[in-house]
Amino acid sequence: MIVNGETRLCGLIGNPVSHTLSPFIHNTLSKRMTINTVYVPFQVEKNELSQAVAGAHALNVLGMNVTVPYKTDVIPYLDAIDPMAKGIGAVNTLVRTQNGYKGYNTDMTGLCRAMQTEGIRLNGEEIIILGAGGAARSVAYMCLYYKVSKIYLLNRTIEKAQNIADELNKEFQREAIIPMHLAEFDKIPTKKYLVIQGTSIGLHPDSEACVIEDPSFYQLAHTGYDLIYRPFKTRFMKLVEEAGGVSFNGLGMLLFQAIDAYELWNHLEISDEVAMETYELLKAETKKA
Repeated sequence: MIVNGETRLCGLIGNPVSHTLSPFIHNTLSKRMTINTVYVPFQVEKNELSQAVAGAHALNVLGMNVTVPYKTDVIPYLDAIDPMAKGIGAVNTLVRTQNGYKGYNTDMTGLCRAMQTEGIRLNGEEIIILGAGGAARSVAYMCLYYKVSKIYLLNRTIEKAQNIADELNKEFQREAIIPMHLAEFDKIPTKKYLVIQGTSIGLHPDSEACVIEDPSFYQLAHTGYDLIYRPFKTRFMKLVEEAGGVSFNGLGMLLFQAIDAYELWNHLEISDEVAMETYELLKAETKKA
């Protein structure tokens, strides 16, 4: 990578950012595509977020990603927001416009794209989502946006699941989300579902933790999708496979949210070949940690 007078800057706003794999992904893509951009992380203090966004625009920064804890906080400082990101209520990608940045949520378009590469369909499907935090709500919104027919939303605190159900059922004008307590999974009709694990339970270093330990639950899963990618194979994924299902982790989502952002910034399309080459390099990099 040669940095010169024509190099464009992209980066990541968050706190902390030292653990991020985003520079690896984006700089790999630029090298593979021979595009003169460089991607770096920026740790931003909470009281300096507005200045960071304005300063990035003043410095002609091509695009930014946004990570925790700023995916919602950044919205007031944007010039525009994509309809899906507005509905989700979170932004992770900023695309430069003449007057500021437009916000997108490529976390969810990336998740959908990752699922498509694995042959997972959403349109018309009934699914199960574990959790009712911000990530689970975003996944529920994305699934309804892409026309799943029904969502069983399971959480330890039924009130949180109920709040998401009330909000999104109203938003999409159909009673698609059924909130349930985790212990009530045996009330779900016996058939096979896509099950999405949307909590932080099982995240390294607590790798053997799992939202639901009961093996009978996993008989409901034809596919398990865990948003976590460290460890590479979570306890949730192992239980899905032991019950005869197939499982995936969140590394594909991490890759494709970056690819979606990269495509928006550079007005191009990344081929399946380049995406899969980058995925293999990313997988190797992840396993080093």
